[in-house]
Amino acid sequence: MEFANKEYFLLLLLLIPYVLWFFLYRKRSEPTMRMSDTRAYLTAPKSWRVRIINLPMLLRCMAFVMLVIAMARPQTRNSWDNRTVEGIDIMLAMDVSTSMLAEDLKPNRIEAAKDVAAEFIAGRPNDNIGLTIFAGEAFTQCPMTTDHASLLNLLNNVRTDIAARGLIQDGTAVGMGLANAVSRLKDSKAKSKVVILLTDASNNMGDLSPMTAAQIAKSLGIRVYTIGVGTNNVARYPMTVAGGVQYVNIPVEIDTKTLSDIAALTQGNFYRATNNKELKQIYQDIDKLEKTKMNVTRFSKRYDAYQPFCIAALLLLLLEILLRNTVLRRLP
Repeated sequence: MEFANKEYFLLLLLLIPYVLWFFLYRKRSEPTMRMSDTRAYLTAPKSWRVRIINLPMLLRCMAFVMLVIAMARPQTRNSWDNRTVEGIDIMLAMDVSTSMLAEDLKPNRIEAAKDVAAEFIAGRPNDNIGLTIFAGEAFTQCPMTTDHASLLNLLNNVRTDIAARGLIQDGTAVGMGLANAVSRLKDSKAKSKVVILLTDASNNMGDLSPMTAAQIAKSLGIRVYTIGVGTNNVARYPMTVAGGVQYVNIPVEIDTKTLSDIAALTQGNFYRATNNKELKQIYQDIDKLEKTKMNVTRFSKRYDAYQPFCIAALLLLLLEILLRNTVLRRLP
């Protein structure tokens, strides 16, 4: 525990003159009774009230000490935690095109993918994980980090309407999404570098072909796990019509050959997920990946801890008042 205002501890010096005044001068001002002989009282037993006669003064001093400590602002100490853990570097590349709103997975493709990704992140506390999202173009939603709370928050904010609102171009740029994820891993020193690419369509946008991006990943020693999401044939898709929602069946067009070739070229695996259960199958292979040691630095915030001392001071003062007005009450 640290104190932000240590200079307030000088106030404790005021206790010295107070204690001297109490025992040397205040007691002299108290009423006394003179007797010719006090030998009879020397062996008389002392009651418990006599033994605690100075307890109120002690409680007052303790309350003053508690108040001074509270004024000094006790705080929990900031700490940088440096440790070595076993983990791998992973980039999640997720398709957020409008077709991910299809409801062949529950509640829809994008929400199912987010749920599985969140569960995956929670189960890999020591891995360095980042997130790339792509539609007609790609960008990094979260760079690689071991701060998984922040990563999960950014993952939860992923929505498919960024393409509908014109923030990014709609479509499916698989090559651009893969290249963006690979660029985040190129400087990694981990032995195992992995991209998990999830999409529900074929490449129809972008300046870079998926196989070119895969060649780059291979040259950097990055394994790519590809997932094709969606049922076979057609899928139920919500369309906004005249302020309402109308469901239509759209064809499922997943370029399984390209996704499979990407995985084979980079020594990864290709998965075809037609339901939520199959989508979780990727965990079994990821858990078998080789791990490498990495240094992790974590920062903890500083919090004020004066409240317990204020409460203690208040309780001590209340106890003093209670004693002075009950068992240690003095007659005028």
